Amino acid sequence: MAFHIVLVEPEIPANTGNISRTCAATGTWLHLVRPLGFDTDDRTLKRAGLDYWHSVKLEYHDSFQEVKDKYKDGRFFFATTKASRVYTDFTFQDGDFLVFGKETKGLAPEILEEHPETLMRMPMSDAVRSLNLSNSAAIILYEALRQNGFPGLT
Repeated sequence: MAFHIVLVEPEIPANTGNISRTCAATGTWLHLVRPLGFDTDDRTLKRAGLDYWHSVKLEYHDSFQEVKDKYKDGRFFFATTKASRVYTDFTFQDGDFLVFGKETKGLAPEILEEHPETLMRMPMSDAVRSLNLSNSAAIILYEALRQNGFPGLT
């Protein structure tokens, strides 16, 4: 198995490209939930992912519900500035899904309301609204990998 990163309606191609590179480096699945704010042949997207796209385990979905239906037994964790718990409060397992929303609005309120027990945030000062999406995904993914002994990584 492997961890999964789910990007729900990502808007900025460079962020998705950076995340794809992180996924390639860690053997993590990348799930992109439409609508996307860019074309998948976008130059910026490809440039940010460099020549690693062939190593990315990538799936496209038409809705977040489609992801949940396909992976009924999956454990889903949701990054949001609206959470009370910090991402390090959770114990992650191989195969978990780390879900991130669009850069400008985050995850839809109905997704957050449906999963209150697995909402997580990253500690930060109140000088900014949020961290960059690709940074957040990398930080949380690497915490999950650390907790599991960095399986398959050297």
